[in-house]
Amino acid sequence: MRTETQNLFIKAGGTFCVPAVSILQKLQSVKAFVFDWDGVFNDGTKHNQQGSGFTEPDAMGTNMLRFSYWLKNQQLPITAIITGEENEAAHYLATREHFTALYFKASNKIKSFEHFLNGHQLKATEVAFVYDDVLDLAVAAKCGIRINVHRSNNPMFTEYIKENNLVDYMASPAKGGVREACELLISLYGNYGEAITNRMNFSETYQTYLAQRQHVEMKLFVGIS
Repeated sequence: MRTETQNLFIKAGGTFCVPAVSILQKLQSVKAFVFDWDGVFNDGTKHNQQGSGFTEPDAMGTNMLRFSYWLKNQQLPITAIITGEENEAAHYLATREHFTALYFKASNKIKSFEHFLNGHQLKATEVAFVYDDVLDLAVAAKCGIRINVHRSNNPMFTEYIKENNLVDYMASPAKGGVREACELLISLYGNYGEAITNRMNFSETYQTYLAQRQHVEMKLFVGIS
């Protein structure tokens, strides 16, 4: 099954820097999902002073990943965004989706990450991190699972993160890296069909998860760096 998953994502344009079974092994310890914003939920393009946005397919991916984790563990994962900027769309998404935490103005992201770990009594190896660029590498070096939203126009950076063991999987250069990362992890949890079917039918199981999710109050932190 893991070989089938690996082949499916390779066919879609993804790159495994370690075997899927290795990501699966590390996934068993994961309790939190952390995302960068610019270049991850979007292509990094700025729109005047409003910052960069997100797509609903990526947002759905994060929700289904959290539901998949909940089905597997009968509790919610901890979920956060850590970004170097202050972004209205990131605040909207984190609030609407009831993420655990949002970090703005994280110019030195490792400091915000350490604050996040301490606040939730987590080890860095218990975090799956989705990132894209240089400012994220200090965090990627610590995390259990590292998924890079790949761009084809930075081949030297790509080689650097591979050679220095800073990435486990690189999402396709096409748009939708967050959705791809989430679908990969859900597939490795082994309950993709169960999660989708429950959401499709808005089942009692999904409603129980959703009620718990909706009680999460997102906490905003600014300038911890």
